[in-house]
Amino acid sequence: MKRSTAYLVYIYGLLVLGAAVLMVPFFFLVSGSLKTDQELSDLSKLMPEEPQWQNYGEALDMMGFWPALANTTVITTLCVVFQVISSSMIGYGFARYRFRGRNALFAIMLATMMLPAQVTMIPVFLLFRSLGWIDSFLPLVVPALFGSPFFVFMFRQFFLQVPEELLEAARIDGASAWMIYWRLMLPLSMPVIAIVAIYTFMFTWNDFMAPLIYLNSPDNRTLALALNSFSGQYGVEHRNLLLAASFVTMLPCIVLFFAAQKYFVDTGATAGLKG
Repeated sequence: MKRSTAYLVYIYGLLVLGAAVLMVPFFFLVSGSLKTDQELSDLSKLMPEEPQWQNYGEALDMMGFWPALANTTVITTLCVVFQVISSSMIGYGFARYRFRGRNALFAIMLATMMLPAQVTMIPVFLLFRSLGWIDSFLPLVVPALFGSPFFVFMFRQFFLQVPEELLEAARIDGASAWMIYWRLMLPLSMPVIAIVAIYTFMFTWNDFMAPLIYLNSPDNRTLALALNSFSGQYGVEHRNLLLAASFVTMLPCIVLFFAAQKYFVDTGATAGLKG
């Protein structure tokens, strides 16, 4: 019993220590965002003498936060919705429909995951330029309509676990293929939907490379581009404001992580089918 208690103390001690180490950069980010620029230069001061809450308002105004937030919200929301619908439909097709070349096509789709993004970056850019989509949200949103191989794989593996008898019962009751997918399979796959939505949200919200390539005008900037522009213009003389802008930009991802942290440690791929 004593050995078990000591073991738990050791494990939890390591976890607390690891969490404290990982929180150090976040602490300096929040602390620095509330300091004056002179206090930020004094490394001996960990906390501000008087919190400068006005730093956040100044940083957001100088950054052009609200238009960038609106653009990022639109792009992220559309990507999440399109990614969930397209990946689930493709995964359902691979899991429940038998057609010639299904396994080979699925293997080819998975093989595309081994291609670095840099390999297809130029051809995809030329394609979107020929379509006249440069400096619009379309190059950032339309690819989500075709799903992601990893997310398709997750949905396929989940749908394969659904008993065939459940689908047969739905067909006997007169449900069409679309009704089975929409009213039966999607509600059962809510844990997978949550995972896909979370990861799509975090990737799209923090994406810098794609908006940098396709968005040119200031009115179309996302938060990542606005933050980068702010850093280039004011990052040297207003470091405290840069830290404040960085914290506000990453705040939605922090809130999302704490709200849905259970999905990060437990995929729940078998949830929804009990008994």
